[in-house]
Amino acid sequence: MDCWKNLQQSSWGYPTLILCMYGFFSTIRPSEPFLTPYLTGSYKNLTIDQVTNQIFPVWTYSYLVILFPVFLATDYLRYKPVILLQGASYLITWLMLLFAQGVLAMQFVEVFYGMVTATDVAYYSYIYSVVSPDHYQRVTSYCRSVTLVGFTIGSVLGQVLVSFAGVSYFHLNVISTVFVSVAIVASFFLPMPQTSMFFHRKATREMSQPPTNDQNQISPPNTNINEANKELHIPSETSMDSEYDKSHIKKNETFLFVKVILMLWADFKECYTSKELLYWSIWWAMATCGYNQIVNYVQVLWDHIEPSSNMTVYNGGVEAVSTLLGAGASFAVGYVNTDWNLWGELSLGIFSAVDAGALYLMDLTNNIWVCYAGYLIFKSSYMLLITIATFQIASNLSMERYALMFGVNNFIALALQTILTVIVVDKSGLGLEIITQFLVYGSYFAVIALIFLIRGIFIYTHHRCTKKKETSPVEPEMRF
Repeated sequence: MDCWKNLQQSSWGYPTLILCMYGFFSTIRPSEPFLTPYLTGSYKNLTIDQVTNQIFPVWTYSYLVILFPVFLATDYLRYKPVILLQGASYLITWLMLLFAQGVLAMQFVEVFYGMVTATDVAYYSYIYSVVSPDHYQRVTSYCRSVTLVGFTIGSVLGQVLVSFAGVSYFHLNVISTVFVSVAIVASFFLPMPQTSMFFHRKATREMSQPPTNDQNQISPPNTNINEANKELHIPSETSMDSEYDKSHIKKNETFLFVKVILMLWADFKECYTSKELLYWSIWWAMATCGYNQIVNYVQVLWDHIEPSSNMTVYNGGVEAVSTLLGAGASFAVGYVNTDWNLWGELSLGIFSAVDAGALYLMDLTNNIWVCYAGYLIFKSSYMLLITIATFQIASNLSMERYALMFGVNNFIALALQTILTVIVVDKSGLGLEIITQFLVYGSYFAVIALIFLIRGIFIYTHHRCTKKKETSPVEPEMRF
């Protein structure tokens, strides 16, 4: 009991613990690696074409539409209400997966899951509003690592239950619903932040108070004026003060909102006028677009190569291993001592080429284990690169500007993904088969690799030429 009281009194320990509990239990979803077999199996009786071309694209569209409003609402509402909204969306998603039937119902599932992913911004930014900056590094590592652990445990648990206990996909979804419900209970115990990055800074709260200087004070009226006011039905002093306060606060809130939008626009222009940050952001948006597309449709490819009705599916184990490999690659980046300004974009080009090769391998093979191996290479390579890109961008920005660039880069990634989905996947576009889709995705990463290989070679060559000029001796001047 004493330890719990001490934890509650801690300025950072209690909110960090509760947020980590929420993140941990919300990511233990053993049914997620088996979503496609569940939808195409006897429980939902959907065809693979319905899942690929009619249901999965809805997640991309809803995520794009919801992201920007949620980004602003998260800061304005001070995080906790949006985390509660995410928890409710989790629960609705899994309840519909359990009990709803038909294509339209599963499309609504994707809409609610789009809400879940869009509100991730609240989870990852909440903690910065309730702890001091000297704890940022520690709490960030806790909050991010606990979701990785939760996802890994969920994937391993799902695989073990399917392979060794013969648990059905339906009951995996029941287990996921239970863990999500525990996460929702934990979220209610989060302290309500008093500040936020943009709308609720200390300075803005002071600014929102009614002015107290003499010019803005309403002078007490004398008796004669009061009598005249009664005859003319003019409000009394008390009601005038009340109306003034409400009007003033409303005007200040409107002014504050406009001021924040203008500040975000100014920060946006400032961030993206830096060539270094611009190129890292271009890679981030393009690669994240491709990564989301691969993760969204890889189960369909696996089911095409080896139908789940013919064998025991090992999707959960593959997701767990790929996540651990990605985490290991991300962790190793912190110990690599190199000049990323020189080698960074060349690294982006090289590893994007590795991603393209892994996708071509997944697409051309008929062996499910080779396809699994290609996915492991692809996911760990992307995790490595996104860690480098995140570090390079965050190290040059304040917390507020990093949050802005994080949101903008992801929004651009979703916009690109929406275009890719409409053209390649959706029935209203080409509606390509899954094998052809992955051929397109491999070519997409090949284009990214080509762009950044050319850019990286140019930077390296320019650096060598500049260094050679600086170190070359100056020839003596000839005299005649």
